[in-house]
Amino acid sequence: MKKRIVLTGGPGGGKTTAIDLLRREFSKQIVVVPESATMLFSGGVERGDAIHLIKAHQQAIFSLQKHLEHIQRTMHPDRLMLCDRGSLDGLAYWPGEQDEFFQCLNTSLEIELNQYDAVIFFETAAKSGQSIHSNNPVRNESDQQAILLDDKLQAVWSQHPNFNLVKSSESFIQKVMFGIDTIRKVMDSYN
Repeated sequence: MKKRIVLTGGPGGGKTTAIDLLRREFSKQIVVVPESATMLFSGGVERGDAIHLIKAHQQAIFSLQKHLEHIQRTMHPDRLMLCDRGSLDGLAYWPGEQDEFFQCLNTSLEIELNQYDAVIFFETAAKSGQSIHSNNPVRNESDQQAILLDDKLQAVWSQHPNFNLVKSSESFIQKVMFGIDTIRKVMDSYN
């Protein structure tokens, strides 16, 4: 089976812009799995602060992520899959214990980490003092919240054996070039 890479990180790390550039760079070699949370919340599902609602959102996002990955793999079996976030991202947003997350979703950390061949983690721009404000109506995190989410996400994904951290810096181009180099290395490993 072809490789699967997660591009993840805290809010405001540049993932969406990078994915657009990576899609152009690799054209017919990759297929992109869009971000499930953005699809859900931009599709009319309202957010709320109630714990049971947040858990329901994360269950829906997890399920949608899994189904989108399956659809893209079925439609494009010969391409490298680049996922805009992965199945473990919901753990950073889960308002309960980690064990409850995995029990509720009938999975484990090991199962989910093993779904992916590499993780490219774009650290949030908020960690280098840059604002993450954007025109994305789905994003509602403050700079401080972005840093906290980034830390939680990094703690989860850094357990992957092929974890690639792209620190926040002034140069977005360097971030994208690191992403391109990492994807090339993963592609070379199965060619």
